[in-house]
Amino acid sequence: MPTVDIYNIQKEKVGELDLKEDIFGVAVRGEVLHEVVTWQRACRRSGCACTKTRGEVRGGGRKPWRQKGTGRARAGSNRSPVWKGGGTTFGPRPRSYAYTLPKKVRSLALRMALSSKLESGQLVVLEGYPLEAPKTKDFMAVLKTFELNKALFITPEENRALELSARNVPGVQVMLPVGLNVYDILKYDHLVLFTPALAAIEARFAK
Repeated sequence: MPTVDIYNIQKEKVGELDLKEDIFGVAVRGEVLHEVVTWQRACRRSGCACTKTRGEVRGGGRKPWRQKGTGRARAGSNRSPVWKGGGTTFGPRPRSYAYTLPKKVRSLALRMALSSKLESGQLVVLEGYPLEAPKTKDFMAVLKTFELNKALFITPEENRALELSARNVPGVQVMLPVGLNVYDILKYDHLVLFTPALAAIEARFAK
């Protein structure tokens, strides 16, 4: 069973915690993580690229010239795709890039992402964030103490002081356990968990 040290914001060890083997001790497989990250990014795509067809381009209501007798090719509209300024044929239209992925694969990848942070020594467990005043300077001091650059903080509940202190710091994100996902875990160098958040994560996998 993996064990992790618990620190306060002064980086003083205040205890140890046993982590569940089936959550933080899973063998990491890169192909599974890649599959889930690709799925997440596809679901986040806006898919809002759009071109106008000949029926949507402004103008073109009048026949440019009569059908016969001019010596030119017949034409019914100057908004035809073959004309300059005409509509687009088979251009992009608003669409969704989302697709389904088995729930077991998503759960396995999340366990692997958590295990990879523990295995690489990039998992930090704090007993809490006792500062009540939202000051970026104080938050930056905590980052400097733990030598954190890009970090994802997981809080058990909304912490207004922490969120306001971290929102202007580049490379830092604060998230609730319900929003924990593979892409964000791998995106940041360090994963910082508050002790009560671990219980919420374990309860999430127990469902």
